[in-house]
Amino acid sequence: MILQVLLLVLGFLMLVKGADWFVDGASGIAERFGIPQLVVGLTIVAMGTSMPEAAVSINSALKGIGNIVGSNILNILIILGITAVITTVAVQKSTIWIEIPYMMIITVLLLVLGKSGNQITLSEGVILWVAFLLYLGYLFYCAKKNKEEVVEEEAKPMWKLLLATVLGLLLVVWGSDVTVDAAKAIARVLGISERVIGLTVVALGTSLPELFTSVSAARKGKADIAIGNIVGSNIFNILFVVGTAALIVPVEFLPGFGIDTVIALGAGLLLWVCIWRKRALTRPAGIVMLIAYLAYFMYLM
Repeated sequence: MILQVLLLVLGFLMLVKGADWFVDGASGIAERFGIPQLVVGLTIVAMGTSMPEAAVSINSALKGIGNIVGSNILNILIILGITAVITTVAVQKSTIWIEIPYMMIITVLLLVLGKSGNQITLSEGVILWVAFLLYLGYLFYCAKKNKEEVVEEEAKPMWKLLLATVLGLLLVVWGSDVTVDAAKAIARVLGISERVIGLTVVALGTSLPELFTSVSAARKGKADIAIGNIVGSNIFNILFVVGTAALIVPVEFLPGFGIDTVIALGAGLLLWVCIWRKRALTRPAGIVMLIAYLAYFMYLM
């Protein structure tokens, strides 16, 4: 038990340092090439921090949907909730009217595909992948349309930015793995059920990269990366991770996942309601989101 607690602390330290390096490197690369921070958050950062979900879900398709849905709920209610409590998160107009609605649409798509036959089949995996390619096409268009002026002053060498990005990502993913294993071991010692562990401990553990990266980005004034990271991660989780798993083997959609997917949709709607007027996620909204997750956790228990 003592060893697991020490590993848990070590995992958190790895996550904190890795998130700092990753945000610094990714934002530095964006500035060098004139790429908008929002696009970086929706792509490189979002996909990089979703790798733990990808590894867990593709290796275990049966548990994948539950982990994905649980992670998406956590991403919005816990991660953006905590980030907003720490600092106000500004939100781009396109995030309000395009990216968040798209995230909710594909959540509905996941629910419809899953409930029709209680599994995601090969053909449905192709549908998810087509939606993913459309999303990437939209991001490519945004990158070309909104290219920012390249910053030359006191720019770090490109190799240092790339090294910080890669090492930061590796440290974040490795730290997440260490933290998840330690937390699961502690949970089992305390007698917590496998279902609750899967929807909370594992989902939280694989979402820790998003948490530390988003908080780090927001505190460094990179709010676009913070919000883009979460929205992009949720889209990536459904379209790429579930879609890829379905291409390998049919992914079972158990009856209980339907309720969890509806809750994930509700979390997205709550996020949209909280930001559409002020175009920012404020501390009161963050508190509401944390309370909403507490209610969901009580439901699970």
